[in-house]
Amino acid sequence: MNNISTDIRKAKTILEQDNLVAIPTETVYGLAGNAFSETAIKKIFETKNRPLFNPLIVHIHSKELLNNIAENIPAKAYQLAEAFWPGSLTLVVKKKGNVPNLVTAGKNTVAVRVPNHPLTLSLLKLLDFPLVAPSANPFGSISPTAAEHVAQYFKDSLPLILDGGLCESGIESTIIGFEEDEPIVYRLGAIAIEAIEAVVGKVKVMNTNEAAPEAPGMLLKHYAPKTKTILVDDLDDFLNENTLPKIGSIAFYKRTANPKVMHQEILSERKDFKEAAANLYQAMHRLDKMNLNLIVAERFPDENLGKSINDRLNRATK
Repeated sequence: MNNISTDIRKAKTILEQDNLVAIPTETVYGLAGNAFSETAIKKIFETKNRPLFNPLIVHIHSKELLNNIAENIPAKAYQLAEAFWPGSLTLVVKKKGNVPNLVTAGKNTVAVRVPNHPLTLSLLKLLDFPLVAPSANPFGSISPTAAEHVAQYFKDSLPLILDGGLCESGIESTIIGFEEDEPIVYRLGAIAIEAIEAVVGKVKVMNTNEAAPEAPGMLLKHYAPKTKTILVDDLDDFLNENTLPKIGSIAFYKRTANPKVMHQEILSERKDFKEAAANLYQAMHRLDKMNLNLIVAERFPDENLGKSINDRLNRATK
């Protein structure tokens, strides 16, 4: 694919012309455009076929820039930014008037983060504007964690895909909003709830809202393969009770000896939640290309990033 490159100068030129560039982050690849350009923002929604009521995340290169696009920022938001930026945390805070309503789905809040990827941070520092960048995939499908995933989705319709290698975290950012200045989790993600609570104390989890999502990633069906996918508590129990041809499986660390499984993806033989999260979407992409009749995913322990992985697997099955 001749549109895959590491040329951030070329990316800068394209973005300044209100066109789109796919960018790497530590979570997933994003479909990026000028956050202050309604022309660019509309192109993102059209390219992804994303509903306009689903807000976008604004990407900045340092926490010091948060005050340029947000106001009345709670103290605990600053604490979280200090602890986790650059990184896989998105904060939903009151927006300033310079942020287009198209970015925020008409809400008075804006989702913001500082991504932790050297290529994209360098690009952001070159620009005179922040970027909005939802995942670089058609709405609802598996998020891309490699430049090749983006290219497969959009062929040559994007002028440039910045290649930053495989995404280190592999699932989307954790999104935190505020109610009466107290943190509330709008989306489970690459930073575990336990890590958030170590900084700001106990937090409430909302996590889905179909009608008018407060933040990106709150719709019930999302991150889904084309292949029918189900989530089960015990893979071997399911296989013993069901006879289906061409089954693929996803599990944390334990392989099955059941011959009914045509291909199995083990996300971390070391029982490492971070490794499992990083491998999740790659495994889903591989299984989705195998013309399987069914993907069976085994539920993770409900702790640490296991909660976030279960969230993604659950939404893939809706």
